[in-house]
Amino acid sequence: MELRDIISSRRSYYGLGRDVEVTDEDIIAAVEDAVRFTPSAYNSQSQRAAVMLGSQHEALWNITEAALRKKIGDQRYAGATEKKIEGFRSAYGTVLFFDDMTKTCETGNRFPSNVGNFPVWAQQSSGMLQFATWMILEDMGLGASLQHYNPLIDAQVRDRWGLPLDWKLIAQMPFGSIASPAGEKSFEPIGGRMRVFGGKE
Repeated sequence: MELRDIISSRRSYYGLGRDVEVTDEDIIAAVEDAVRFTPSAYNSQSQRAAVMLGSQHEALWNITEAALRKKIGDQRYAGATEKKIEGFRSAYGTVLFFDDMTKTCETGNRFPSNVGNFPVWAQQSSGMLQFATWMILEDMGLGASLQHYNPLIDAQVRDRWGLPLDWKLIAQMPFGSIASPAGEKSFEPIGGRMRVFGGKE
């Protein structure tokens, strides 16, 4: 598809499955490309990603379920929350997005006049990486959604997979085959969201 078609067709899919027609190697290579080529302020390259597949993907959502049950209790967990988590667990895999805070700080310290901006710029770069990954998965025929169960699961994720202490978890993106359609998407009038100034005279 053309890039604009991919962007316009993207949706948040919560009904995901494992009937995918691409290989694990293709998925991993796609995320590698997103990490490699996503821009960052001063080329800081502080964004990190982890691809969870198979039993490791299931373990991630088992951790999330346990953390949620502990926080809100079994009674509140049952129902909509349980259905949502089960939908994520039924997906093919999950991409975890992180920022390497040490890298962000080190780059900021090299540019003292802008040091305070680097945490904000790191978040912007993370957003670009998340979007780039989503677009690539969409182009591969995979559905996805973006979730934020951090910081609730941060410590467990770091311990379970031996990740560095300075990797700050930003978001989780479960992905897989599309098992049920996405909901209707509404749009506010573009005139209230965009302005154009100037042009050809």
